[in-house]
Amino acid sequence: MSCLALAGCSASTSPHAADGKTLSALPQHQVADFLSVECADIWSLQSEASDKNPLYWLRGIDCADRLAPVQARAEARQHDANSWQDAFKRGILLADAKITPNERRDLVTSLDAFSPQIAAQVRPLYQLWRDAQGRQLQLIEERSRYAKLQQSSDAELETLRQQEIELRSQLELTTRKLENLTDIERQLSSRKPGGNFSPDAGHGGEKVPEVIHDDP
Repeated sequence: MSCLALAGCSASTSPHAADGKTLSALPQHQVADFLSVECADIWSLQSEASDKNPLYWLRGIDCADRLAPVQARAEARQHDANSWQDAFKRGILLADAKITPNERRDLVTSLDAFSPQIAAQVRPLYQLWRDAQGRQLQLIEERSRYAKLQQSSDAELETLRQQEIELRSQLELTTRKLENLTDIERQLSSRKPGGNFSPDAGHGGEKVPEVIHDDP
């Protein structure tokens, strides 16, 4: 496979300017181009040239993003976490494979154990990747905390709603009792003897004599 010549091509002679002076600022070794490597082949590459090249790992991240979760998990099973390279490959493959928070924590913990062995050239990229995983976990924890608060708030609101319903029911019952008592009081008042007499009526039940005037 021509892509495996990615180990980098060394120039046989140093490039020269038109005036014959050496362009010392130009690199003596060209950087391997891993963008041309097929995603199906990227995971099988393992050499010092690829392991220490951040572009290789960037290509791996790009290829992992294109895999369905089932495919990513299947490919990840091909790599035992016995080295930082395989552990990093597993992490990259599973990062977007809809894993659980516990699985993500296990990935980060596994890679942390290999952290001192990670090539210096790859370490900045690895740190960025790890920070992203940490933020993912933090986001999940925040969402979980919010969900619990929401459930607690919903439960409290439901309790208040039930209390309001109960209070309304008690108020309606009390109102009906008051209305019934008022009706009874009115009925009793209407049945009292002499209840329709005027205040000028005589005392003690005596009838006031009628005054008769003589005609002139």
